[in-house]
Amino acid sequence: MALILPVLNKHPQLGNNCFVAPTATIIGEVFTGDNCSFWFNTVVRGDVNYIKIGNKVNIQDGAVIHCTFEKHATTIGNNVSIGHNAIVHGCTIEDDVLIGMGAIVMDRCIIHSNSIIAAGSVVTEGTIVETGTIYAGVPAKKLKDITKELVHGEINRIANNYIQYASWFNDYNDAPQNK
Repeated sequence: MALILPVLNKHPQLGNNCFVAPTATIIGEVFTGDNCSFWFNTVVRGDVNYIKIGNKVNIQDGAVIHCTFEKHATTIGNNVSIGHNAIVHGCTIEDDVLIGMGAIVMDRCIIHSNSIIAAGSVVTEGTIVETGTIYAGVPAKKLKDITKELVHGEINRIANNYIQYASWFNDYNDAPQNK
C-alpha cells in the first residue's frame, strides 16, 4: 500500500480521481488537483516546504519531487508529465510541460508553459525556460522553439495517456484497504 504520511501535522491533500501506486510515497504539505497519478517508487516530499500540483499531472516511476527548507517550494501546473527517474526540486513548472526521463530541474528554475525538458537534461539553479521551447543538455540550454503540433502531439498525448493508464488500476483504487 502507498505510504501517505503527515509531517508536523501537515497532511497530503489529494484531489479527485488520483491514482497512487502501492509503492509511491507522498509526505507532508502536498496539495494536488484532480486526475493526477503517482507511479511506482515515486517520492513526493512536502516535509521541508510545500508542493502544489495542478490537475492532470503524472509523476512517473522513480521520480522525486522535493523542495528546499524555508526557501523554495515546488509548484507544478496543469497537464504536466514528469518522466521516469526525473528530479524536480524547489522550482516552478507551469502548465503543459513535459519533463523528460532522468531530467533534473533545480531550485529557483521556472519552466514556462508549452515547453519540453529533454531526457537526461540538467536545468541548473535559477534557469528560466522560455515558453514554447525545448531545452536539452548538461547544463540544459535552449535547443529550439517547438510547434503547436509538438505541444499537442507530445505534451498532451503523454498526459492523456497517463489518465488512461491510471484507469487500468481502478480495481486497485476501489479496494477497501485503499479507501
